[in-house]
Amino acid sequence: MKEKLTDALYGLGWATVKKLPEPVAVRLGRRIADTVWKRRGAGVRRLEANLARVVPDADAARLARLSRAGMRSYTRYWIESFRLPAWSRSRVRDGFTPEGLHHLEEALAAGRGAIIALPHMGNYDLAGAWVTTKLGVPFTTVAERLKPEALYDRFVAYREGLGMEVLPHAGGSAFGTLARRLRSGGLVCLVADRDLSSSGIEVTFFGEAAKMPAGPAMLAVQTGAPLMPVTLWYDRSPVMRGRIHAPIEVPATGTRAEKAAAMTQGMADAFASGIAEHPQDWHMLQRLWLADLEPRTGRADQSSGTGKR
Repeated sequence: MKEKLTDALYGLGWATVKKLPEPVAVRLGRRIADTVWKRRGAGVRRLEANLARVVPDADAARLARLSRAGMRSYTRYWIESFRLPAWSRSRVRDGFTPEGLHHLEEALAAGRGAIIALPHMGNYDLAGAWVTTKLGVPFTTVAERLKPEALYDRFVAYREGLGMEVLPHAGGSAFGTLARRLRSGGLVCLVADRDLSSSGIEVTFFGEAAKMPAGPAMLAVQTGAPLMPVTLWYDRSPVMRGRIHAPIEVPATGTRAEKAAAMTQGMADAFASGIAEHPQDWHMLQRLWLADLEPRTGRADQSSGTGKR
């Protein structure tokens, strides 16, 4: 019953929110965010705990302001995503402005494929729609399998409708397909700040140990495609901002695993630089650091956060 209700609520969002006038939708999103923030549920408390590592000198009042802004940013992501299928092509093209675009253009022109790795920042669905619409470049991504299955199907259909090829995050077949796309000169985009497997690579992230997916670096090592981190953020305008960071070089020496580990640390460092500049736009409402993934006690530690992306 809970899974059916979840699926129904997402369906209601896609069916209803996209029909609202934009100012009404924006106000609705902000109202929802403030209501959720005031209730201080497990997801909000987890977000605040994560932000305390990002901004270690912040006092309680500043953390509260950051978490409130974070929930508003997170809700903006959802409101935009519910409305994105109804946006015109010109609205999508004008909805995102990235710095460092030449890094991606040069990589694609070289014909070796390209790997984009992103944290849970801003709205990566909008960034993806911009790539397929503004640049006219299709790409392949991977989606976490959600329950109920109908909800996963909704997300796949939504992202495919934006021009993405979506592979399920299950088994080893996705890696082989991604490698083939890259060897054909294609683009692969992966959300990569939270490990969903048992094969993640340990990195130092804001001074503490965390694990991030091995896939982006392993693909780069195996195929020769450049790996470029991307960070996203909002300002006070309707336009999302972003930065395509310089490609992370494959180390000249070391085993394949050692090269992937060094590149994953470089990816984590790029993520950290963008998150430190715009902490309110990092939507991490789940446990990330290894210290938080150890045996938990107490009700405040029993939720992995809210929402699915």
